This record gives sequence, C-alpha cells and structure tokens, in this order.
Amino acid sequence: MARGRSTYVCQECGHEALAWTGRCPGCGEWNSLVETRADPERRGAERARAASPVRLRDVEAPAVARLATGIAELDRVLGGGLVPGSLVLLGGAPGIGKSTLTGMALGNLAASGSKVLYVSGEESAAQVRLRAERLGEASLSVPALAETSLEAVVATLEAERPAACVVDSVQTLHAEGLAGVPGSVGQVREAAAAIMEVAKRAGIAVILVGHVTKEGAVAGPRVLEHLVDCVLLFEGERERSYRTLRALKNRFGATSEVGVFEMRSGGLVEVADPSARFVGEASGAPGSCVLCAMEGSRPLLVEVQALVAPTEIVPPRRVATGIDRNRLAMVLAVLARNGGRSLAAADVFVNVAGGVRVDEPGADLAVALAIQSARAGQALTSGERPLACFGEVGLTGELRHVAHAERRVAEALKFGLGPVLGPDPGEPLDGLAPQPSLRAALRAAFGERSALRRAA
Repeated sequence: MARGRSTYVCQECGHEALAWTGRCPGCGEWNSLVETRADPERRGAERARAASPVRLRDVEAPAVARLATGIAELDRVLGGGLVPGSLVLLGGAPGIGKSTLTGMALGNLAASGSKVLYVSGEESAAQVRLRAERLGEASLSVPALAETSLEAVVATLEAERPAACVVDSVQTLHAEGLAGVPGSVGQVREAAAAIMEVAKRAGIAVILVGHVTKEGAVAGPRVLEHLVDCVLLFEGERERSYRTLRALKNRFGATSEVGVFEMRSGGLVEVADPSARFVGEASGAPGSCVLCAMEGSRPLLVEVQALVAPTEIVPPRRVATGIDRNRLAMVLAVLARNGGRSLAAADVFVNVAGGVRVDEPGADLAVALAIQSARAGQALTSGERPLACFGEVGLTGELRHVAHAERRVAEALKFGLGPVLGPDPGEPLDGLAPQPSLRAALRAAFGERSALRRAA
C-alpha cells in the first residue's frame, strides 16, 4: 500500500503547503506550519460520502460503569474513576511522580480483576520492574511493554483489549509513515489521534503521560489538550514531599478539583485531610497567616508566609512561591495605599507553605495580612488561636465576595481557628467577622483584638 504523502498545515489559517517554510504564505504567521499525513484519494472519497444526522433524543446513551483506580484522591479528581474509552492526559515535571501514580493505579486495577497494560517508551521493562518493586506486589502483576513504535503499540492494544492502559510517554512514540523525530508536533498529534481511535472503538481507558515545558504547561501541540477528554496536572516541588493533582479539563466531571499526595519511600500516599497537615505545621509567628482556600469542591486551610526585609537594591525584589507574582504586585500596591506605608525600600517574599499553589483571588487578603504582620512584627492571633481569613482585594481597597464562604468558615472552625476575617457574604454567618475593606480588615487584625474575640 502506498505511503500517504505529507503536507504542512498552518495551525492559524489552515493553509496547506507541500514543503515547510518558516512563515505561512496564507496568513503570515511564523512557525505555524505543522506536518500532517495526507491521502488525496481518501480525502476525496470522504467528501463524497454524506452522513445522516440523528436527533439527540433518539441517541442511546447507555450507563457506563467507571473504573475505580483504588486511589481515592485520583478518582475524585477524575470525577469518580476512569471512563472506558476515554483519553486522560497526565502532565508534570520530571521526577514529580507521574510514573509512580500511574503504576499504583494500574496495580490496583489489576488486583481488582481488570485487564491492564503499561506501555513504556522511556524505560526498559527491567527498569519499570525496579520501580514497581517498591509499590507492592499488585504492581508487579501489571503487564509491561517497552516500545516506541506507534504501529506496534496500536496493534498490541487491538490484540490485548485491556480495560485500562498507560502510555508513558506520548512524546516517545514514533509513527513510521511520518517524518520527524519523536516528540515533534506532527508525531505527537499522529500518536494521540491513532491511540484515541483504537481507544474509542475498543472501549479502552488510556492515560497518556506527557511532558511539561519550562513554564509548567503541558508540552506538545495545543490540539493535544483539545483531543483528550481529561487533562490532569501533577504539581509540587521535588524537594518537598507534598504533591497536588489538578484537573484542568474534564468532560466527565468537575474541573479545578485537586488531590493531595505525599511522596514516601513506598510510593505516593493519599492525604485525606490536608488541612490538618498544613494547619498543624503553621508557625503562628509574625508574617504567618492561615488562608481558607477552596480547591474545587474542597475547602483547604494553608499557611501563607511573608518576609519583609530592608534592601538597597533598586528595584527591590518581589518573590512569590505558590501564588501569582502579578497578584502579589497588585496586593502590594493596594496595601501601600491603604496600609499607610510604602514597601519600595524593602524586599518582599511570599510563600504558600507545603509546596501548594493557590490560584484563586480569594487569597488576596491572606497575602496582605501576612505582609503587614511581617512588616509590623506582630503575630496574627486572637488570644491563643491563629487568625484565619479569605477574600479578594479590589483595586480600590474593598473586599469582594468569593464563593463558598460558609464552607471556608466551617473548615476553619473545625480546627479551632477563628474568628475568620472575610468579606460580607450578605447574611449572618457564625464565626465570620465580616469586613467591608482592606483598611477595616487591617484595623480588626492589628488594632481591635477584643472586638474579634467577641465576634468569635
């Protein structure tokens, strides 16, 4: 059979060219041409066939049982488990624990009687076994295939028909009929499309392990994220033991869910109650503040730490770990406007303890109070209990409403924290000391301790 010819398609305007050029002749974009396999005769035949649309009410949608991986944190982020025939893209930095997590999941599925397959393009079968030995006996029963040929992987999936399969990683697969090295845009897209076709047809739940860029985004063409059903990002610092698993996209469940794990010698261990871990490690010293955050549907208490140090460097340093650096700059500007003193002659370091990253705007008030506490050298406590807070800070200094105020307050009170400073939710809430503005929150936190004790 004749090999299909390659064309180069612009990812911006769709222009097709027979050879690669740095600039698209159609729209003028640079580096937008991507190699694509073409078969003119087949494409012409496909244009000639017409399909019959079906009303959605006439489409049969049978209930499909999900595959429980046996890892509660992973299952919750997935929306209840793996859906047969779905594609899940799992991204993360090297060494963060992606292979460990997928190996544990396949081991649990194999122990429950499901047929599984582990495809490794980065390690030999002997190397995969060495890692599986520390994960337990169940992981050693997982069939492994060390292969980088896309055609061989697809043929194995067709022959074995496993219930779940892990491909580690999609950037290592190579299609014989397509030019380009493994990991190139064309190769990654061809590999994902071929695996998706066999997965949908055979009802195989496939987890594609992917690399990340220096900025932390999933590597490869953007179409890869649109092609899969679920995109998970495994985050954390390799020097820290805590790892977080986030759902950036999920066609079968809620997005922005998060699972928390701890890396130990025997593999990843679920942290069922991360708030207890983080609050237990809170220092309570000046510069420390407890944030009532929301990660998906879960309230999470984390410690926000700040350090303010005089400096002669111009401009002063602004270092943020665990929060957005631009958000820190905005909070500093509003704090200078409402706090009465500028920090233009001081370095400011802000860190979310435990290696957790918080992206919601509800962290603004905790950052502001931690910075003010570090600058004043005064601990944020009410009596002997740490003070917790949440709320978005507006550019004019007002505190803006954030979702799930009642769940945030309840989580703080559960661990003996209080009272909780935050925006007014519009109705009375036990344990919450509502504040209309950042200036009022600063006055309550540092100047009216008796009023706070009465609110609690």
